[in-house]
Amino acid sequence: MSDVKLFNSPERPTWCPGCGDYGILNAIKSALAGLDLYPHQVMVVSGIGCGSKLPHYMHANGFNSLHGRALPIAQGIKLANYQLTVLAVTGDGDGFGIGGNHFLHTIRRNPNITHIVEDNMVYGLTKGQYSPTSPLGFVTSTSPDGTIETAINPPLLAMSAGATFVARGFAGEPKHLTQIIMQAVQHQGYALIDVLQPCVIYNKINTYDFYRARVSKLDDDPSHDPTDLQAAMAKAREWGDRIPIGILYRVTGRPTHEEQVKVLRHGPLVRQPLDGRSAERYESLKAEYL
Repeated sequence: MSDVKLFNSPERPTWCPGCGDYGILNAIKSALAGLDLYPHQVMVVSGIGCGSKLPHYMHANGFNSLHGRALPIAQGIKLANYQLTVLAVTGDGDGFGIGGNHFLHTIRRNPNITHIVEDNMVYGLTKGQYSPTSPLGFVTSTSPDGTIETAINPPLLAMSAGATFVARGFAGEPKHLTQIIMQAVQHQGYALIDVLQPCVIYNKINTYDFYRARVSKLDDDPSHDPTDLQAAMAKAREWGDRIPIGILYRVTGRPTHEEQVKVLRHGPLVRQPLDGRSAERYESLKAEYL
């Protein structure tokens, strides 16, 4: 097991005190250390939003991309070097709103990446607009009478689109979330973790107290079979007095995107020769754009 301190960054987070992103950050670092990974073996990709600052607060390879574009960037990195452990960290608006199309097509491709969504059900960075996961009637700066749009159910949507690993976590249970992330990283294929993440400024409904009174760990439910798709979808629909957290659905055997790309059978692209073309020629081409 590597030391979690290896992933500590000298940069201090600027998140609001009490933000759920702190729990997610600590869980990610603990999970990577628990898997005996080291910073040079990890790439963390984010988009734009409060939580998308996360790569700055970790000592590891990081890529802060455009709003909604974390998933295609993460897939490109995985294709270039499939030996890297690649995590995409997005908000709910970033991942399901602006990046909703990428979300669906990433599931279709099944790349071997882990997608962690900081789901606070609101756009926090841009002052509290409603997001794709905001509940019906949610009052925000852009819906003063309450939103009239139906919220999406990310785990249910992912399963219906063919995802092979779908989980729900809670930022207020970082140790439990750590275990979920470890299993997601070990899964061969696209893994979604929808993390219930309280926003202490703009969401006064889905608070820590709200979730603590309702979350129920699937680990403690002996009847739950994560390989049963219909049962898992039923669990994903549960939202009220009881909100299941843990691994909702997991199946194995489906080939990853990288396994099906023929050129990658010869090794990661970053380690393959340049097809007989001189390194000097490539350096010359690069220089034209600098």
